[in-house]
Amino acid sequence: MENSPFFTDDTIVFGILMLCLGLVFYTSSIDKGFWKSFYKIVPGVLLCYLLPAIFNSVGLISPHWSELDADGELVEKSSNVYFIASRYLLPASLVLMTLSIDLKGIFNLGPKALIMFLTGTLGIVIGGPVAILLISLVSPETVGGAGFDAVWRGLSTLAGSWIGGGANQAAMLEIYQYNPDKYGGMVLVDIVVANVWMALLLIGIGKSDKIDRWLKADNTAIESLKEKVSTYADSITRNPSLTDYIVMLAIAFTAVGLSHWGAAGMSKMLSNNFEIFNDKSSALSSFTSKFFWMVTIATIIGITLSYTKAKKYEGAGASKLGSIFIYILVATIGMKMDLGMIFENPGLIAIGLVWMSIHALLLIFVAKIIKAPYFFLAVGSQANVGGAASAPVVAAAFHPSLTTVGVLLAVFGYVVGTYGAILCTILMEIASKG
Repeated sequence: MENSPFFTDDTIVFGILMLCLGLVFYTSSIDKGFWKSFYKIVPGVLLCYLLPAIFNSVGLISPHWSELDADGELVEKSSNVYFIASRYLLPASLVLMTLSIDLKGIFNLGPKALIMFLTGTLGIVIGGPVAILLISLVSPETVGGAGFDAVWRGLSTLAGSWIGGGANQAAMLEIYQYNPDKYGGMVLVDIVVANVWMALLLIGIGKSDKIDRWLKADNTAIESLKEKVSTYADSITRNPSLTDYIVMLAIAFTAVGLSHWGAAGMSKMLSNNFEIFNDKSSALSSFTSKFFWMVTIATIIGITLSYTKAKKYEGAGASKLGSIFIYILVATIGMKMDLGMIFENPGLIAIGLVWMSIHALLLIFVAKIIKAPYFFLAVGSQANVGGAASAPVVAAAFHPSLTTVGVLLAVFGYVVGTYGAILCTILMEIASKG
């Protein structure tokens, strides 16, 4: 069935996304009247995410669609805007936003970031089986199925995605051999629930001070890091010239080229020389992901440059340029969300929502106990659920200097993703048969 959006040309789609960003930033800069009151309630970053989602939901734009070709055959089409933003602009932003990073300050944030990340992982591991048990009380057929159609097999791919990322998700599909004809339903749950949760986290960023007061959190180290980076930026701030912009873009996209080259090389080297990395049922298969190595190498380049004279380009606005790329990525992530999909498979969506709620409640509970700031809660969660594409987005929404925290935790998620997902799946199989 043909389901083309109104605009399929990526040039037009990108123009619409930039229009969304322009409107949000312009209206949020108005410091009086309706818009001032509006943005006290609705964070601007949420609108940058939500407006493209609305345009997707009404059929104006879409990340994927099908249309008839010249021979009358139905063919699948895709937009490339998210691919470009995640593969080109994301690594560029990571480099630009880590030029002025204070790595010692990052480590001085203490163990709470890691504790909240591991709490988020635990929430996914136990959330799956608990969700199956709860939904089975209301609708046992939703969590049933036998053989390769068993729902727990399909949910294993969600566990892989929500702890690690796409490579871990693929590994779980290979390990548990879920019926590929039904796999699309699991992808739907992944997209809907993960994006709804990200929207809620973005809403919380606008109220982070109130949340921190409720958590009785000590965010002194975070504020100290932000203050230190901001003070340094102010001390070297200058009116950027055309040369400054060219050099900053040269640094960023040379690093992007190197990260892609290095990622391809690492992936190929591991695949060609170590058989274990080619086994999709192995947790080590995640290390053949080019995206994993791209993000890792770009971050390493940015951190390395922060110890050179390149750090002074923060004074010309390096992190602001990186933030532009991040917000474009936010808009392309929002474009992937079709709000109408929430109602397409209510049973599976209900499992996903209960699962994510357990993840969220455990994070809140532990944050309250250890008095962790909302920043650690939000980034620790997204490092699990969103991975390397969205954890830096959430971290940067607090402050550009905190972007690296999101990246480091997200990379760690790739490492533990398959192991955690296997444990979760074992528990889900037991729960579904109980």
